[in-house]
Amino acid sequence: MSMKAATKIRVCASYAFLLAVVCWSLYPAAWVVISSFKPGKSLYSETFIPKSLTLGHYAELFHSESLMFATWYFNTFKVAVFSMIFSTLLVTVSAYALSRFRFPFRKASLTLMLILGMFPGFMSMVAVYILLMQVGLLNTHTALVIVYSFGSVIFNLFVAKGFFDTLPKGIEEAARIDGASNLRVFTSIMLPLSKPMLVFVALTAFTGAWVDFIFASLVLRSKEKWTVAVGLYDMVNSYQNAYFTLFAAGAVLIAIPITLLFMYLQRYFVDGLTSGSNKG
Repeated sequence: MSMKAATKIRVCASYAFLLAVVCWSLYPAAWVVISSFKPGKSLYSETFIPKSLTLGHYAELFHSESLMFATWYFNTFKVAVFSMIFSTLLVTVSAYALSRFRFPFRKASLTLMLILGMFPGFMSMVAVYILLMQVGLLNTHTALVIVYSFGSVIFNLFVAKGFFDTLPKGIEEAARIDGASNLRVFTSIMLPLSKPMLVFVALTAFTGAWVDFIFASLVLRSKEKWTVAVGLYDMVNSYQNAYFTLFAAGAVLIAIPITLLFMYLQRYFVDGLTSGSNKG
């Protein structure tokens, strides 16, 4: 076998493997989307694509008297948006301070953040739950926003700091020579240059708050306070999977905002991730 033929075989095998991986990854998502349009409420279907399609499940989510999907959806959106705003603000300010200023315990703070980032978030759930109970924030969306916002600092700090480290200090020094204060330098120079990083932090913070189930189910107790993830789980759990097609419709509606955001901000998202990979 010639070298050229062997190369073609390897390329074809690589493409075939990648195609199989893509199909394997997309199959569950496609199955959920198709199931959301399937008539009836049963999980079982004779064919992958139903013989008839319906939008009744989407209408039932918003018009059923036993469900509060619209309320859950609004609660989720509210928590995600406020978490995104406060997370981006905290991460940006913290990363800029650690990148540009030198102060006592700076390296110790970075080391502490790095160590905390190694532990999964659910390890602190009991302590956070007790703390929220003592300050009277259980069953409130404020508790979710606070925890999500400060938790985002631990996971996004080094990415944001790495991005600020790549920006030349000469720009700031020139602005200070012209009389600009630290706040003016940060708001007028650093923030406009940090758009890719800001988009990355904001998008990850929004996504994390939007899809979280574990902590939301722990904190939120009353049905009208639930987020979509908690509400859909309770719906399926209560009816013992008899309403799977309704659950599939809700899952599709959850995925739509995140998908649109990723498609619209994909370029900034990738630029922020790669530019912030320097952790110096």
